[in-house]
Amino acid sequence: MLNYDTLTRKKWKNLFQLQHTNISKETLQDLTSANDKVSIADVEDIYIPLIRYLELHWVQYRHLQLDRALFLNRTTSKAPFIIGIAGSVAVGKSTTARLLKHLLTQLYPDLKTDLVTTDGFLYPTDILKEKGILDKKGFPESYDMEALLHFLDDIKSGNLAKAPVYSHHTYDIVAGAYTEIINPDILIVEGINVLQNPNNQQIYMSDFFDFSIYIDADIEIIETWYLERFNMLLDVAKHNPNDYYYSYAIGNRNDAMEMAKKVWKNINKRNLENYILPTKNRADLILHKSHNHQIDELYLKKY
Repeated sequence: MLNYDTLTRKKWKNLFQLQHTNISKETLQDLTSANDKVSIADVEDIYIPLIRYLELHWVQYRHLQLDRALFLNRTTSKAPFIIGIAGSVAVGKSTTARLLKHLLTQLYPDLKTDLVTTDGFLYPTDILKEKGILDKKGFPESYDMEALLHFLDDIKSGNLAKAPVYSHHTYDIVAGAYTEIINPDILIVEGINVLQNPNNQQIYMSDFFDFSIYIDADIEIIETWYLERFNMLLDVAKHNPNDYYYSYAIGNRNDAMEMAKKVWKNINKRNLENYILPTKNRADLILHKSHNHQIDELYLKKY
């Protein structure tokens, strides 16, 4: 790939030697999304070296902030280091985001690390219906980009920032609920759209990022993961009448799976091919996954 160094898993692992980690299998299980997989070996081979690489950027970032304040003759302000994590539906973005937050908190306890997802900036279902784009949920036009950009600007400016809460049980915004982000040292922003610039905004969302990661896999593999996850969600939903998938879960499973295949083909695959995948080369680091969810190659931007 142009402008990227290609690193095998083994080569990446050898860049930072670690004998062991104290993260438990139970903790990993709690951090892992439905149908995703991550092991202790993944933590030691991939994520610990990544944390150390992020530390290099963090230190450089703080020095630049201090030098900039000195140059402008201003009091040093605390501008958080923001990490963006992008990729397709069902590729494992949430697992990576939660795992990075856990490791950063564990290894750097003096730093405050927060995590938000861009799901909270989707328009509520009522508004999507009103706009006639409910079938394009997740597409660029389904997000309140103005609110999202103002949220990131507040974060960088050191102001109190509020992110709307999205429920994966009802698949809708929780009315009146917000997650408050107050002066973090590091903020992880995860979502399918974090490297996009929909509606020709004057700035990209990623202009606020200090490091960005794209989780990648072959489209056919992601489809398999999506359908497997959908099947697992049905198993969970059949015990909860309030769950979005309950009506599908108590009906004919074959019919539900056929519906999921159509959703993948007509919505998620189109979104991936037209809007998500084209942003991959904007990332500072690409983590490529193979069939078993294991990261087999990494692409690190050269310049």
